[in-house]
Amino acid sequence: MNKLNTREELTAFRKVCEEALKCETKQILVCGGTGCVAGGSLDIFAKLKELLEEKNIPVEVELADEPHGAVVGMKKSGCHGFCEMGPLVRIEPQGWLYTKVKLEDCEEIVEKTVIAGENIERLAYKQDGKVYRRQEEIPFYEKQTRVVLEHCGHINATSIKDYLAKGGYIALEKALFEMTGDDIIKEVSDSNLRGRGGGGFPAGRKWASCAVQKETPKYIVCNGDEGDPGAFMDRSIMEGDPHRLLEGMIIAGLAIGSSEGYIYVRAEYPLAVERLRTAIAQAEEAGLLGDNILGTGKSFHMHINRGAGAFVCGEGSALTASIEGKRGMPRVKPPRTVEHGLFDKPTNLNNVETYANVPMIINNGAAWYKSIGPENSPGTKAFALTGTIQNTGLIEVPMGTTLREVIFDIGGGMRGGTNFKAVQIGGPSGGCLTEKDLDIPMDFDSLKKVGAMIGSGGLVVMDDKTCMVEVARFFMNFTQNESCGKCVPCREGTKRMLEILERIVDGKGRDGDIELLEELANTISNTALCGLGKTAPSPVISTIKNFREEYEAHIYEKRCPAGACSKLKKFVIDPNLCKGCSKCARNCPVNAISGKVKTPFVIDQEKCIKCGACASNCSFGAVREEA
Repeated sequence: MNKLNTREELTAFRKVCEEALKCETKQILVCGGTGCVAGGSLDIFAKLKELLEEKNIPVEVELADEPHGAVVGMKKSGCHGFCEMGPLVRIEPQGWLYTKVKLEDCEEIVEKTVIAGENIERLAYKQDGKVYRRQEEIPFYEKQTRVVLEHCGHINATSIKDYLAKGGYIALEKALFEMTGDDIIKEVSDSNLRGRGGGGFPAGRKWASCAVQKETPKYIVCNGDEGDPGAFMDRSIMEGDPHRLLEGMIIAGLAIGSSEGYIYVRAEYPLAVERLRTAIAQAEEAGLLGDNILGTGKSFHMHINRGAGAFVCGEGSALTASIEGKRGMPRVKPPRTVEHGLFDKPTNLNNVETYANVPMIINNGAAWYKSIGPENSPGTKAFALTGTIQNTGLIEVPMGTTLREVIFDIGGGMRGGTNFKAVQIGGPSGGCLTEKDLDIPMDFDSLKKVGAMIGSGGLVVMDDKTCMVEVARFFMNFTQNESCGKCVPCREGTKRMLEILERIVDGKGRDGDIELLEELANTISNTALCGLGKTAPSPVISTIKNFREEYEAHIYEKRCPAGACSKLKKFVIDPNLCKGCSKCARNCPVNAISGKVKTPFVIDQEKCIKCGACASNCSFGAVREEA
């Protein structure tokens, strides 16, 4: 495409893209998110395209530059969200969603759906005996409000033309030609957009603080270093709607007077990096990035930095140090990042989801944004919903939505008929909430009151078979491994806490361990250098608060109530059921079972390694596990 030099040229080209989109009377949107790609969705895309071409059906992978006849649009979209049902294929204009699509389904999709216009029921989603053909009618989607994720799964994630056809870069036009930097900051401030990276700091206030700095140059930095276990909200935005992120960052640059932007992305996100590079190249070619954007004299250049996967680099000062080529370690504050950030210059740092909200706020106004969710935490929030729940995947709901609505309405309740026990919200820095908290609104302030936090948006749902002591140990192991080691409280304190937790789950807990954990947690929280250290004890404190009896059972009774800790399992042979066949003894890898044939056998608990081979090999149900 040719470079667009004026606003009028951009408006005219957008109309061309809109007309080209109208020519796609049918669309096949194959999920190109990481999860579906891992399941073979790119092979499905290639096969569908091949079959359409073999049948001489006009196919369009990229929107044309000139008006033309009706075609079938083949698109690699971003993540649709319903990850466990992938690979996913959406059919437009009907809005049909096909789940768990295989290569062998492609012929039928072309013949029945594209040519005959029929829905293939066996590929539609089913729940409780009901068939859901349209994506928006599926319970998983029905109660969501997809604002930031509105394009993910609905446009070609690799095409600037698709983004333009859906109104992309209109907000940038408005910011360039109708607003000053102060106007932009006022709109963002009035919207009360709060940072979606976890802290919830008002974005407008941060932008204003950076804008008044006299030092130049200034930098716009995007934190795409999404390190929480199980979280993939930012990744999905970068993969599925990269131009929206770019647009938000350019507008932020106009607001604070910056012409340089850096996106810091985890190296574990190769597809996100690829899509971002493509989007940057397209925006530069179109004249929406680079020097003299649309003839305004304004410039903005974008760079991508790949992190090495260190969780601590999600902290602002550690992230900027990493971009500079230094070891990613936090520093003492003040000075703050807005004063001395990247290359010791004023820097505005927000995460992916925060910047992705900006174009919509500029387009629709602060009042529109504040109409969604509670006044003090307006807008929507994307969450990665995982764990022992029926429907897992990426969701987006208004701030203030309750956990009960997310887990039981959108998530479909617990999997396998188990009972809800707890949900870990906010990842390793967050807290554990229980049944009594299910009706608490999920917003920054409400969660803070109960000792939890939204964090970046991870939700791990747990059932009654989950050991909460082991959950605490898992998260402490993660944060201890990820500690940069700069400050003693985090480096040594988390190690001591982990050692205690490991002893407890191994059945070697001691009287006073709970109190020692609480004392260490208090010390670390009050003295650690950065946010990672200060919040590292949160999962331990919240599990002790809500499940102290489980800790006590581990320590004093040498018993795991959930039956999950292998070292605390005990296998015994019921002499009334044992036939003396010796099969258990013959399959024991450590010779812990003894006895005579045709008489009951016995397990030596000192030798037993709790592998369960005896129970799985017993044909008479004589071996049982005691909790």
